[in-house]
Amino acid sequence: MAKVKKEIEQKHIPIVTPKSLVFFGKYINNPSPTGFEWAGQRLWLDYLKPYVDEMFTDHYGTAVAVINPKANFKVVIEAHADEISWFVNYITKEGLIYVIRNGGSDHQIAPSKRVDIHTDKGIVKAVFGWPAIHTRSGEKEEGPSLKNIFLDCGCTSKEEVEALGVHVGAVVTYEDQFMVLNDRYYVGRALDNRAGGFMIAEVARLLKENKKKLPFGLYIVNSVQEEIGLRGAEMIAERIKPNMAIVTDVTHDTQTPMINKVTQGDLACGRGPVVSYAPSVQINFNRLLIDTATKQGIPFQRQASSRWTGTDTDAFAYSNEGVPSVLISLPLRYMHTTVEMIHKEDVDNVIRLIYETLLSIKPEHDFRTFKQ
Repeated sequence: MAKVKKEIEQKHIPIVTPKSLVFFGKYINNPSPTGFEWAGQRLWLDYLKPYVDEMFTDHYGTAVAVINPKANFKVVIEAHADEISWFVNYITKEGLIYVIRNGGSDHQIAPSKRVDIHTDKGIVKAVFGWPAIHTRSGEKEEGPSLKNIFLDCGCTSKEEVEALGVHVGAVVTYEDQFMVLNDRYYVGRALDNRAGGFMIAEVARLLKENKKKLPFGLYIVNSVQEEIGLRGAEMIAERIKPNMAIVTDVTHDTQTPMINKVTQGDLACGRGPVVSYAPSVQINFNRLLIDTATKQGIPFQRQASSRWTGTDTDAFAYSNEGVPSVLISLPLRYMHTTVEMIHKEDVDNVIRLIYETLLSIKPEHDFRTFKQ
């Protein structure tokens, strides 16, 4: 086992450049909550512009960059751009603010977090308040819930809050920033799944810098509204009508406490991209993916996803009378928190796996599982 690990470490090839990393940090720090992704999409398209032939967006904000747009055969590589957030739901007469989820926001991490409330007048700073431990002494502890977490923006009345531009429906994001931990992990909020958007952008960069010509049109897609039901992917799949799709998202690192490997699988940051098995993952396309990883010496892990993957893979696979689709997942710790963690080598290897798989695809491939 030690010998295998050493061989994998020796084969690792860094891909992310210092320039790329500057963009990655800026992209992660920029808020892109579900339904309000446009600022992040502008950053993403600006970064991709030198590496692609065309770009467009749809009515809801999904961004698409295209290489070789005149080709009839179309291959998608896709990630989703939106991050979890909160909506202002109720403002008390004392000026405190109650919220509801926008996506799968975790109420248990909210107390004492600093947030940005997005208004037409600009950002309003606030905090998730929580009673001091001294005031809870002798009482039955009540955990954070959607019924009791609240925002305090320093106002003393509802009128004062509204004068700042805050209203019911205003979106709220955490303000935590991107960082590199121990020269090994990238840490930040919204790595689920703007890390995916970053990785597919790096694939486009590599294709351009290495002067690779693809025998098909490549559609690099950063979809919106995945966190509320794969909605952006559903819409853009119908518009592009791809012949194949490679989707990248995150999955759980299961090595930390309080995670059951029997139900969640045995997956780890640093061990490479995760290849999924599920009905929406086309079996022969998946074999091509695995064969590519094996031939190129790219370490990978396997995950069974049961009835559905819960990612945009499902939306692409079941669109347009069926689109052969695969999923490449990035192991991540502490999903839907503000300290999501991904391993630097896994990021490089997901990029490599997508890149090498694209070079292996030929339009004449027939991935049917049953041929008469």
